[in-house]
Amino acid sequence: MAGNSQRRGAVRKAGSKKGATVGSGGNRRQGLEGRGPTPKATDRPYHPAAKRAAAAARRDAKRPAAATRTAGRGRSSARAVGDETVYGRNSVVEALRAHVPAKTLYVASNVEADDRVREILRLALNQGVPLIETTKVELDTLADRGIHQGVLLTVGEYTYADPADLIEAAADSGRPGLVVALDGVTDTRNLGAIIRSAGAFGAHGVVVPERRSAGVNAAAWKTSAGAAARVPVARATNLVRTLRDFQQAGFFVVGLAGDGGSLVGDLDVADGPVVLVAGAEGKGLSRLVRETCDVVAAIPIASAVESLNASVAASLALYEVARARS
Repeated sequence: MAGNSQRRGAVRKAGSKKGATVGSGGNRRQGLEGRGPTPKATDRPYHPAAKRAAAAARRDAKRPAAATRTAGRGRSSARAVGDETVYGRNSVVEALRAHVPAKTLYVASNVEADDRVREILRLALNQGVPLIETTKVELDTLADRGIHQGVLLTVGEYTYADPADLIEAAADSGRPGLVVALDGVTDTRNLGAIIRSAGAFGAHGVVVPERRSAGVNAAAWKTSAGAAARVPVARATNLVRTLRDFQQAGFFVVGLAGDGGSLVGDLDVADGPVVLVAGAEGKGLSRLVRETCDVVAAIPIASAVESLNASVAASLALYEVARARS
């Protein structure tokens, strides 16, 4: 036979079922065609990743029903990313009184129902806040082992005001503006204490820088004893520029520093709008902020070696302004 027909396997044997054919004749061409890109693992029903995704979707679908359970014992789910927790009876009742946009109220099943707990339950019911009765162990987990006193409230991420809002609020209040600005204060407990003092002495708000500064989180809520619900906190992209905006609005900017040339109690500026600027303990006011202040004042203390932290300094300065106005 001519050519290479004698090559082994080139031609079927004469006695084979399909007869003697050379090659496939294109019969298997479709089998060689591509089928497109491989689907993602989550799109393949029998893949483990797809099964895990389906199970997670079923759990998410059940959560709203569990969150609205107001009687009996419900399992507390993990809080969403960005949520903050407010715990402790004083903090929770103050937050509910101020109509903070709460998401869920957790109450221990064996909590002692004193006047504050009863008010918490009444306010949550009136405001339509979902209530979950849970165990002390789960509350300990949600509160990161903090002292929750049997109640815990989850709220969404804090919404900061704009510094211009504080100027407007002061103008609408009918009394001289009073604002506290913080320069480099990174301790959230200091921030919470300053918010609490600002509320006690009638300040219109607190200004914090957007970067390198403490923000309003659960620790600040706890330290403020709920005052963060009443005192707006504004974020400034640039603190120096914001202080100049306050000055243009008629505010007198007073920096607080141990080496100030005047004493806070001796300043005759309480009759007008005032911004009190407190720096971090140790570093104090930054150079640009200090240069922007209209005056740098000191708080008299017994020893020149000791210093006051930001929350104590701001509280004493607020007291001096309030005393002068009264």
